[in-house]
Amino acid sequence: MSNTQELFITRFFRLESSGGIILMFAAMLALVFANTPLQSYYALFLNTPVEIQVGTFAIAKPLLLWVNDGLMAIFFFLIGLELKRELIEGELSDKRNIILPGIGAIGGMAVPALIYTYFNFADPVAMKGWAIPAATDIAFALGVLSLMGSRVPVSIKIFLTSLAIFDDIGAIIIIAVFYTAKISLTSLAVVAFCITVLALLNKRNPESTSLYIVVGAVMWAAMLKSGVHATLAGVILAMFIPMKSKTNTTYSPLKRMEHDLHAVVAFFVLPLFAFANAGISLSGVGYEQIAHSVPFGIALGLFAGKQAGVFGFCWLAIKLNLTRLPMGMSWSSLYGTSALCGIGFTMSLFIGSLAFEETGVNQTFDERLGIILGSLASGIIGYMVLRMSLRSNNQLSKDAAKNVG
Repeated sequence: MSNTQELFITRFFRLESSGGIILMFAAMLALVFANTPLQSYYALFLNTPVEIQVGTFAIAKPLLLWVNDGLMAIFFFLIGLELKRELIEGELSDKRNIILPGIGAIGGMAVPALIYTYFNFADPVAMKGWAIPAATDIAFALGVLSLMGSRVPVSIKIFLTSLAIFDDIGAIIIIAVFYTAKISLTSLAVVAFCITVLALLNKRNPESTSLYIVVGAVMWAAMLKSGVHATLAGVILAMFIPMKSKTNTTYSPLKRMEHDLHAVVAFFVLPLFAFANAGISLSGVGYEQIAHSVPFGIALGLFAGKQAGVFGFCWLAIKLNLTRLPMGMSWSSLYGTSALCGIGFTMSLFIGSLAFEETGVNQTFDERLGIILGSLASGIIGYMVLRMSLRSNNQLSKDAAKNVG
C-alpha cells in the first residue's frame, strides 16, 4: 500500500468516525424533540410543504420526503463514487481483499432477513420490511470504532468498510428491485436519454463536472416521477464520473468530487436525515410495542442476525481455505466487528421509510423502535468485545516484546 493510499484511508476514517459521532448526536436530539413539548415544532418542521414548479412540471412534497428522496440521493451519489474508486484502484481492486468481506456481507444480509421473515411471514404488510435489518451503517459503526482510538488495527477498519460497501451494493439492488412503485414509461425514457448523455460526456471526458451535475439533476427528477426510487439516480450518475482526466494526468474528477462531498454528507446530509427520521415518541411504549413482530424481528435481525451471518460465513470461508483472517485481526476481534455490523441505523431507517408509510408511522407498530434498539445493542456489544480483544492483543504483544528483550 502506497503512502498516498495510507494518507487517504487515514483521512477517510477520521472523517467517517467524526461524522458517526455527529450522527449519534442528531439521533438523540430527534428523540429529545419527539418526547418533549418541542414535539409540535418537530412535526411542523417535518411536514413543511416544499414545492418546485417549472411550467406544468411540479414536485410538491413535505420537507421529510425532500430529505429522504433528495438529500439521500447525494448520499447514494457519494456511495457510487466510493464504490467506483475502490473497484478501480482501491482495496476492492485486489480480489484477495474482497473475498472475506464479500462473503461476510452475504451472510450479514441473508441471516437478518431470514430472522425477520421467520417472525413476520404470516403478515403480508409486515413482510414489506424484510430488508430493514439487512443494512449496515458505516458512519455509525466507524464512530463506535473511533472510541477505541489508535489501538484499532487498520485491517479491522478496512474489513468493516469493505463489508459495508458490499452491504450498500446489496441495499441498492434491493431498493431497485423490491421497492419500486408503478412504472412511468415516459419518465423512464427521460432517464434513458440522460444516461445516454452521461455516456457521451464520459467518452469526451470534459474537465468540468458541472455538466454531469446538471444532467444528473434532470435524471433525478425523471426518476422521481418514474416510480423507481429517485436516490438510485445518484448511483447511476457516479458511474459516469471520469476517474482520470484525458488532459491532466494528475487530476481525477471523481476523487475531487468525492473529497468535496465527504464533509457535506458526513456533517449535513446524514445528520439531517437522522434528525428527520429518528424522532420516535416513547409515550405509551411498553412490552406490547417492543414485542410486536416487526420491531422485534428488526431488533433481533440486527443484533443476532448480523453477528451470526457475518461471523458465521467468514468462519466457514476461512475453514474451507477460501480466504484467510487479515493480519492484525483475531477471531475475537472479527466477532466484535461482526457485532458492529448490526448497527443498521441510517440505511435501515431509509429502507424502513420505503417499506412502510413515508409520511407517518403505522398505528400498529413503529419499525424505528426495532432499528434503534437493535443498533444500540449491537454497538454496545461490538464495542465491549473489541475493547477486550484489543486490550488482550496489546498485552500479548507487550509480553512477547519483553520475552524477546
